[in-house]
Order: sequence, then structure tokens, then C-alpha cells
Amino acid sequence: MLRHAIAPSRRYTKASHDVVRHPRLTSDAKILLLYVQGLTTESADKPLSEHARKLGITGRAYQKAKELLVVNGFLHERRQQGVRGLWATAQLLSNVSLTPAEAATVCLGRASEGSEAPETAMCPGAPDPAVGEPAIGEPVDRVVGGQLPVDEEREKNSPHPPSEAKPDPDPDPDPDPEVKPEPGAAPDAPLPPDVAEGERVLLSLRHACRELYLGAKEARTLAALAAEWLRRGITAAQLRRVLTSELPDGGVRSAVGFLRYRLVHKLPEEPRPEVPAPKPVVAAMIPCAGPGEEHLFRPARGEELCGPCGRAEARRFWLRQRELAEGQPAPLPWRERFAAVNGPRAEPC
Repeated sequence: MLRHAIAPSRRYTKASHDVVRHPRLTSDAKILLLYVQGLTTESADKPLSEHARKLGITGRAYQKAKELLVVNGFLHERRQQGVRGLWATAQLLSNVSLTPAEAATVCLGRASEGSEAPETAMCPGAPDPAVGEPAIGEPVDRVVGGQLPVDEEREKNSPHPPSEAKPDPDPDPDPDPEVKPEPGAAPDAPLPPDVAEGERVLLSLRHACRELYLGAKEARTLAALAAEWLRRGITAAQLRRVLTSELPDGGVRSAVGFLRYRLVHKLPEEPRPEVPAPKPVVAAMIPCAGPGEEHLFRPARGEELCGPCGRAEARRFWLRQRELAEGQPAPLPWRERFAAVNGPRAEPC
């Protein structure tokens, strides 16, 4: 391999061989590390994702590069709180691998003596929470007094003093024993198990698709339809898959209407009752009609002989048929049979 390299005199970045030849860092991670290493202090005070976006490293490629930098100790992140109580994420990107303790020391500016200070350590600075900004003006004493109590001020300035509360009228001695519950109030009786399971499935759809978010009352109105699916043999996972798959391209405008339509129109048919198979009829034991000692067997198709006797009888039958065939004369050739049928052939004149 031939090499040709010209050392640049300006606008260059010193790259460590430990970074360039690192076996576990991808090319995106190395380029991102060297890019941040060559930035100025003013340009480095930005999130790492913005620098990666300038290099065209986005999406999964950026996540993979960032993960490799974190795993190998080149990138450290820590959450810290500012003066006004706002939380921010501080990122430290170094050209050498650091432990979490060393990274915390670099960020806090308390590097121990004799430790190697990396050249490209970048940590967005934040003011010390213990040191606040001075107030404007000279300090003055606090003014106390000068205000009347609330009761005295109300009696003096309020043109309409509060009226005394009137006693409540006597309650009806004979109230109506049947009190109708308020609309939308939860019933006292617990829900059936299948209805409760259907309600839980409907409320869990928000985790699969934000467009199918249902409130508690909306889920209660559709719980009976979902319970019908469960009664027909559909599991909760199958019902959730049917309700969240193949959503409209334009989005779901009304989650209640969409789910009610799908629960009604895609309801599976009721399971048919299984017809039990007819039990086979077992024939009674009958005596065998064959020779020998009397013995019983169970007929399958109305036969009178058992298996061994039936095979022996069939063997004797075919032996008799062969003896009869051997006793008959050999058949005549076809010419003689033809002449016997049509008569003797006439001689030509």
C-alpha cells in the first residue's frame, strides 16, 4: 500500500491513535469525537445532538454512536440543577476514556494533582447554586405594621357586611325512601368478571395508540360490547390487537365512535356447541359356527365365523376351486372354436 500525506500547517486537529484505532468505536463515533475535539470553547457549548446533526449523523446512527461513546468512557452525562431550580443535562466528551469519578472531577473543576487533564474535555458550565446574583439597590430594613387586621378593615370599609347564616329548615320527616342515583355515578354492585376485563382492555388501548384514549366513563359504556367478545372465546390480547390494527389513514376522530363501530361490526360469530361423537355400538359375544371346540367371538359385520376359522374356511374353499379347475379339459385353440361355431371353411373353386 502506498501512502501520500502532507502535514497541514493550520486548521487541523490532533487525533490520538487510541481513538482512531479503537476497535469498538464506529466511524460515526470517531468522526463525532474528533469534530467536537476541534471546536472552540464558544462553539462547544451546545448539545452533542446538534453537532451530530451538522455532520449528518441522525436517527439510529447517532444513537448507536452515542451509546458506544458512553460505554467506552468517552462520553459522560449528568443531571444538574441551576440557580433557579431548572434541571439541565451536562455532557462531558473527552478524547481519553474516563471513569465516572474522573468525569465528575473534571466537570467540577477539581482535578487531582498528577492526573492527566484531557485536552478536549467539554462540559457546559453552570453557575454555582450557592452563589446568587446580588440584589439591586442598597439594603434597607423591613417595614412592619401600617396595615389593619382583616376583620377591622372589613367593618370599617365594607358597605355590605356579611349577613348571618340562616338556620336550615327542618328536614322532611317522611323523605322518599327511593333515592335515584346521580347520572354517571359508579354503581355499588361490582362488575361481572368479563365486563371488568373488557373495561381493562379498553383502558389499556391508550398505551398502544394515543388516538384511542378513553376516559373511565367512556370505557364503562363500551365494556359490555367488549365483554361479548370475551364470552365468545376471544382473549384479551386478541381483542386488543383487533382494536388497534388497521387504523384509518387520516387518523381517528372519535375514539368512542370508532371503537363502538368496530366492536359491533367485527363481532365474531357465537361458538357452535360441540356435538359429541356417537359412541360405537359394541356387539354381543356369539358362538363361532366353525369346527372344533365351542368358543365365542364378537362379530364386526355380522359374520358367523371367528377370524382363524374364517381364514381356514377361505383356504379350503380356494383349494376346492383349484381342484375343480385342474379336472376340466384344456380349452380349445381359437381356430378350432371359430370353426366349430361357423362350420368348415369352403374350398375355393
